[in-house]
Amino acid sequence: MARDIETEPGKVDAGGYGKTGVAAAPPPERTTPPAAAPRHHEPPARRRSFAREHPFALVVGSVLLVIAAIGGVWLWNYLSSYESTDDAEIDGHIYPISARIPGRVTAVNFDINQPVKAGQALVQLDPTDYKVALERAKADLAEAQADAQAASTQVPITRTNTGSQTLESAAGVRQAEAAVSAAEQQYIAAQARIREAEANYVKAQKDVDRFRPLVAKQEISQQQFDQAVATANALSASVDTARANADAAQRQVNEARARVEQARAQQAATASAPQQIASQRARAVSEQAKAQSEVTNVQDAMLNLQYTTIASPVAGIIGRRAVEVGQQIQPGQELMAVVPLTDLWVTANYKETQLRNMRVGQAVTVHVDAVDRDFKAHVDSFPATSGSRMSLLPPENATGNFVKVVQRLPVKIVFDSGEDTKRLRPGMSVETKVWIK
Repeated sequence: MARDIETEPGKVDAGGYGKTGVAAAPPPERTTPPAAAPRHHEPPARRRSFAREHPFALVVGSVLLVIAAIGGVWLWNYLSSYESTDDAEIDGHIYPISARIPGRVTAVNFDINQPVKAGQALVQLDPTDYKVALERAKADLAEAQADAQAASTQVPITRTNTGSQTLESAAGVRQAEAAVSAAEQQYIAAQARIREAEANYVKAQKDVDRFRPLVAKQEISQQQFDQAVATANALSASVDTARANADAAQRQVNEARARVEQARAQQAATASAPQQIASQRARAVSEQAKAQSEVTNVQDAMLNLQYTTIASPVAGIIGRRAVEVGQQIQPGQELMAVVPLTDLWVTANYKETQLRNMRVGQAVTVHVDAVDRDFKAHVDSFPATSGSRMSLLPPENATGNFVKVVQRLPVKIVFDSGEDTKRLRPGMSVETKVWIK
């Protein structure tokens, strides 16, 4: 019965009784030490906490926790201090070079990917036709100047016809002298036409010489060769004609000089009306305008001759070639493209949600994949529209098919002065970080 009234150890009341009020039996004496009981049944006084057993681990854990908190704050501040994108590339100007006049290519002085200087001759066209055109323009100019000079001389002559017979005779002499000068100018023009005809004949003869081995090889038809021969013969005849005209002009000079002597001998003269003076004055103005027009034609012919040499407008690298020797080109036909490497920038397509804190002038780190290095740059400008609005077929939201899509806007980023960008090329992929804090 004593077992039934035993209380749990330590559960006695103040009077030494158990929960039933019966005095607890004293524990029997033990001669041997009891076996070790489980740890969780040990009295609280004998238990030891982990912190007391491992005080150093508690300090290390606290330090690591503080370091992790500081690192987290630093990482958060770092990640929020910039906006980055890999949808970016190096951009630059591309200069397409085209011909301004038609012609046959005789020389190409460059190759693709070759560096060129500003003003360097790249393509040479056959200048023969343009040299002939220049000589023709000069001959027409000489003729027009002669006519203008003769017309200008006629104005005072006509005015003096209203005077006395003596003055009319003197005016006739001056007119005859002006005719001599005009005839001499005509002779000069005839000499120029001789040079033009000779130049045409030399060109035609060279064509015959080039066609002769070709017709022997049957690379061209006999008809073409015969036509070239006929053209050369015709031009040879035109040379003779020009020379005959020059001889006739010389005779006109002699006749004009004879008329000067005849005018001096004439005593009678006819009166002229004021209308004749006005008409002659208008004719002189017309001839002066015609002479000025011929001056413009000469300048145009000189420019066309200069255009036979196609030069590079800027220093850079040949990026595209579309011309070969022997090719017949037309005005406006693109022959090559030159890419200057001194004016490069970065076009970074940022999402519209990334532009909230971006400003012009903020520092940018540009990582170029091709050279695996970073470059210093800054934000230069923001676009006027998003990329979708500048596309060939921009979206039309008013149709009702609206789906909200985060748009991208091309931001222009310019390299800082002093950065070595010689190895960079337009189109290279880059990664940009705009430091917004």
